[in-house]
Amino acid sequence: MAAQSARESVYTLLPRLEEKPVKPPRYISIYAPSVKQEAKKNKAKQKTMGPAKVEVPSPKNFLQKRSKEPKLPARKKEQDSKKLPALSVPRRTDHPVMGLQSKKNFINTNAVAAITELPKKPRAIHVDRRQGDKYVLEASGLVPKYIKKKDYGVIPKYVTERKEKMKKAQKEYEDSILEYLKKRAMKVLSDEERKSLLQGLKKNWDEVYREFQCLPVKTDTIPKMLHKEKLETQMKQLEHDIETIKKHKVIYIANE
Repeated sequence: MAAQSARESVYTLLPRLEEKPVKPPRYISIYAPSVKQEAKKNKAKQKTMGPAKVEVPSPKNFLQKRSKEPKLPARKKEQDSKKLPALSVPRRTDHPVMGLQSKKNFINTNAVAAITELPKKPRAIHVDRRQGDKYVLEASGLVPKYIKKKDYGVIPKYVTERKEKMKKAQKEYEDSILEYLKKRAMKVLSDEERKSLLQGLKKNWDEVYREFQCLPVKTDTIPKMLHKEKLETQMKQLEHDIETIKKHKVIYIANE
């Protein structure tokens, strides 16, 4: 009862009036009259609806057959009097004189030629699968055409020319080096000297290697480590020198 008495009120008993929202006044531009005036001033009469009065066509001017086709000008009498040019093709009424007639029997000659002529060879074809389409074998790329060419396997002309140019350039380079060495008065090492030099380098390498093999297994001190590194560098240098002399057969020595 207390909750029901709390809901009841004098304000709830009286009917409430619906308050409608007041709309603001509509916006009217101040330039509207000038715009209307300019539109009336620039408006063209009879622009969209066509002319007010249209001439009605006369019933006498009805459309006739072929009246719209272009008509050729009337032929003058002078043109009729002119003679027609001579035609290169004979007329139907002309009867040209026939030339010499041949007594050759073309039927028999054609029959003999057809009998004696060799039969045409069928075009070679290939099929991609059992029930597939047929293709010409010659254009398929399966026929070895390239290896049957006349110039197949022949060295091209530009390759031989390039080789000759390279040989010529190499010869010129060697000649220029020889001239330069002659100017510098350098001596060419002979084969015996080169062999003896190689033997001496190999002998030195063997001695260093023997000394390297005599080193102790454990290098626990700094002098031992330095001695080992020194022997390794000497061996590497000797190996490099031996390979260089083996690679170059001609060795030049500058005279001091």
